[in-house]
Amino acid sequence: MTTPPTEPKPTATLPDSYFPDVVTWVNQHFVPMYRRTLGGEFRWCAQWWRHAEAISRFTALWHAWEAMRLQPATGIGLWYRDHLDHQLPVLLGPRGPFYQCTETEHLEPHQATVTPMPPGYWEHGPPVLDEV
Repeated sequence: MTTPPTEPKPTATLPDSYFPDVVTWVNQHFVPMYRRTLGGEFRWCAQWWRHAEAISRFTALWHAWEAMRLQPATGIGLWYRDHLDHQLPVLLGPRGPFYQCTETEHLEPHQATVTPMPPGYWEHGPPVLDEV
């Protein structure tokens, strides 16, 4: 008995990104497009790439933008509503990642300290909080 030859399964190909990386997206799209009067309510750091939280949030915005730009009719509208409208006040807000910086001065944010957990502390699993 002969087995029929198997055809290669088609592989899904992702469309090329419009912007090659998050840095290009921030510099060529985000900064020119989303202008705010800086100071007070809105903060910015020209060295945004020195803020891990900002890198993470911008990367999430960029990936979502790349995917949603290809969705006809409502893709970008949904991107605004579901992504940018949430992230923008956090990124540029007075308590966001740039809160200590000015447009001309970067200040290294303070990292919270962590006390190591004593050995055996969760020997029987994490603690269960009492229901209120």
